[in-house]
Amino acid sequence: MPGAVIVGSGPGIGRSVARRFAKEGLAVGLVSRSGSSLGLDGVLTYRADCGDEGELRAALDAATGALGTPDVVVYNAAIIRPDTLAEANARVQLDAWAVNVVGALITAAHVVPAMARRGGGTFIVTGGMPEPKPAYVSLSLGKAGLRTLVAMLDEEYGASGVHVAGVTVAGAVAPGTAFDPDDIAEHYWRLHTQPPEAWKREVVHTGTRG
Repeated sequence: MPGAVIVGSGPGIGRSVARRFAKEGLAVGLVSRSGSSLGLDGVLTYRADCGDEGELRAALDAATGALGTPDVVVYNAAIIRPDTLAEANARVQLDAWAVNVVGALITAAHVVPAMARRGGGTFIVTGGMPEPKPAYVSLSLGKAGLRTLVAMLDEEYGASGVHVAGVTVAGAVAPGTAFDPDDIAEHYWRLHTQPPEAWKREVVHTGTRG
């Protein structure tokens, strides 16, 4: 059975993406600090702090042991908090970078080569901050790092059949708004099902139609 693994699954985008892939018949594994099922039936759950390489790799091992090499992996983990340039603190920045960027790199290193050996798969990251904001320094730097990671993964593994892409969310996610997580989740499904000749590296959800 095809499978999807959502890393950094929470009650917003993570749950909506999991539900969207489950609707299409994919087995779903959720990786989060809480190990929650998010109220979804039939999902597999794994506990991991995405900033802890050992925990993250152990959870990915467990998920791939249960599902095999996933058809799609979504990295959705992030530390989202305001922090300014004047308040710069190395520990705060390093902790945020560990989750916002390094966790995505470790996840990709753990699953994408196997997708490439198989000849196909999808790896999607949840991006944001299309323009950097000095009130959100760590998040701005992290999302810029994710874009660079997507570009490198695409260059390294795209020719082997792995579609690497980012969904950039340009606003605060909330149900019933222009940034409803169910609407955003549609981008992930469309990216996963795009034929190779139509692959996009990034989709930006601006909250407007058209």
